[in-house]
Amino acid sequence: MAIIDPHSLNPLLSSPHRLKLGVFGVNVSSGCSMTDMPGTIKVEWDESVRIAQAAEAAGIDAMVPVARWRGMGGDINFNHRNFDPFTWAAGLAAVTSKIGLFATIHIPTIHPVRAAKEVATIDHISGGRFCLNMVAGWNEREIGMFGEPQKGHDDRYDVADDWVSLCKELWTREGTFDYDGPYFNSPSAYSEPKPLQRPNPVLMSAGNSPRGQHFAAKHTDLNFVVAPSIEKAGEAAASVKKLARDDYNRDIQVFGQAYIVCRETEAEAQEFVDHYVNEKGDWDGVRNLLDVLIPNSQSALGAGWESMAFNMIAGYGALPLVGTKEQIVEGMLAFADAGIDGITLSWVDYEAGLAQFKDELLPLMVQAGLREY
Repeated sequence: MAIIDPHSLNPLLSSPHRLKLGVFGVNVSSGCSMTDMPGTIKVEWDESVRIAQAAEAAGIDAMVPVARWRGMGGDINFNHRNFDPFTWAAGLAAVTSKIGLFATIHIPTIHPVRAAKEVATIDHISGGRFCLNMVAGWNEREIGMFGEPQKGHDDRYDVADDWVSLCKELWTREGTFDYDGPYFNSPSAYSEPKPLQRPNPVLMSAGNSPRGQHFAAKHTDLNFVVAPSIEKAGEAAASVKKLARDDYNRDIQVFGQAYIVCRETEAEAQEFVDHYVNEKGDWDGVRNLLDVLIPNSQSALGAGWESMAFNMIAGYGALPLVGTKEQIVEGMLAFADAGIDGITLSWVDYEAGLAQFKDELLPLMVQAGLREY
């Protein structure tokens, strides 16, 4: 049986580039760097517009926000100030023309009937450029703000499966229908207009566990992997792609994540990382963050805690692309060679980083066959 092609005309999936690129974390204070450095994200609307338009001018494929409801405490209260991803994406849709625009959603926080309507609306505002990143739930403290305890890990994906199944029905079925799922019941369900993208806008999740990978393989066009190395990211990509083909007769693309520090010499780049992490980093805040991910993280991780904390401060757990412009592009080539279809990017200073990307990195990526002008 032929593989069902889920791709649409969305600029992210129709991109001709060997390595697709997204800008990650612009809608949350400090972006992806847990540091008290000048130039980090402030979360001001003019700032978001400048960065999105700069990313579009540099040929970046997508903007990917974080769904955040509270900060991580510590010295800078990392991500405490944040724009809602849906209205943020809708606003950026009106001031851009080519770049793909994501919203990130914590599924327990919104009913699928409302979410399906908001997704369709932004898809129309953007002219078919909207993408949805679905998070089943991970931060118990944030989910608790909504008055319900967070469900167990696999149960969260069961809810997500039912949630997106109802959304897909609303995006594709004409007229009125009754939906009766294990978690959501919608009598006389109806939604118009349908999204411009058919059968639905681009969908993404970050499934790394076996249950999460099955959810991604069944429902999404993109899976966002978190891994300790490019090699491990490539192994995870191969696993979920095989799962999608074998179990669900679908193709899926896989994105990794990276943070960039590019300087004239490798020593200068490493010196800057050491400065903004060890001297200016929020070590109290990162302890709070890791304790959400892993209870009593310092005891649980032992000698590995400091290296994990360092990487969280440096780039929110992303893989480092640190060095000269040639070394940065070599690292990007390694992602592509490992079978990764794209990566999200962050910088301490996004505006300076995007300017440098356009002027210095992009030409080398074109030479390496990773991007097309």
